[in-house]
Amino acid sequence: MADGTIKTDEVLIDYIGSAAVIRLNRPKALNSLSLAMVRAMKAALERFAGDPEISCVILTGEGERGLCAGGDIRVIYESGKSDDPEVTRFWREEFPVNYMISRYEKPYVALMDGIVMGGGVGIASHGAHRVVTERTRLAMPETGIGYVPDVGATWLLPRAPGETGTWTGLTGEVIGAADAIYAGLADVTVPSERLGALVEALGELKGGASDEQVRAVIDRFAVVPGQSRLEAHRELIDRNFCFDTIEEIVEALNREDDAFSIAARETIAKRSPTSLKLALRLLRRGRESSSLVECLEREFTAGAEILRNHDFYEGVRAAIIDKDRNPKWSPATLEEVADADLDRYFAARHPVLFPDHRL
Repeated sequence: MADGTIKTDEVLIDYIGSAAVIRLNRPKALNSLSLAMVRAMKAALERFAGDPEISCVILTGEGERGLCAGGDIRVIYESGKSDDPEVTRFWREEFPVNYMISRYEKPYVALMDGIVMGGGVGIASHGAHRVVTERTRLAMPETGIGYVPDVGATWLLPRAPGETGTWTGLTGEVIGAADAIYAGLADVTVPSERLGALVEALGELKGGASDEQVRAVIDRFAVVPGQSRLEAHRELIDRNFCFDTIEEIVEALNREDDAFSIAARETIAKRSPTSLKLALRLLRRGRESSSLVECLEREFTAGAEILRNHDFYEGVRAAIIDKDRNPKWSPATLEEVADADLDRYFAARHPVLFPDHRL
């Protein structure tokens, strides 16, 4: 296979030996995903799957700051504000790509260097080989913008040890390499300065390499990730986040006097009350689900309804548009959000994303 680079506006496709490398190319926007990028990724993955000369597919991000900060929520905000009937188009095309990655035919290697948030987790943590570095800063911060963990996070997070996934999804706090591995969102740590050499080594494999062969190469570059904060606080997290209502979680945290618990309850107090309750219900249903598809469908239904309500627009305004970091949630308190109010977020008003997949 000839070496070379195929360039598009927002995605670069490189061939490093036998490895096909997808480079997200919006560094000024922290490689936030646009619809064009999702479509380019889908087309590239389809093309690579049928190429016998390709040993593996590697995902990375341009620039020094991160792999991907998520979906471009400003575009979704503006579309929703203008009552664009295609406002959910991005999710309708993004979620199936997450599923494609989860069952991809060739070894899929995600280099999760720097910031990996929201939609970035979706295109990385569903892959077969998830590589983090000492610079990894991973989060599902959606409750802070009036949204909920999506891109299959309600499948991934409930499968983290104990209630660490619940803590991650509700607080939206940033975690590092050791925590990402402990939570099952990543596999190994490779020093960021060694990523280039890792890509070169993967490119030396023969086309049609197995997952075992790819992992053996990655393991040659892997280092011990260090202490996981989530593991260190596991007992505390399990004790306080095991409940099925946010009120009970907050009440439990109020009984604790350590710094970790105080930080958690202070963070939760700033999140959208509706998003917190909805996220917890989605996480609990995700724990009972039998497939990623089931969770993606449920997340899409909830997300479409969120776009019909106040908090998402207010959250994005405060975080992205005006940047005053002072959202005015409505309802403003947990007590004002009745469980019955959440039912509409689970009532589909749209065609399913995976019509050929039996839930």
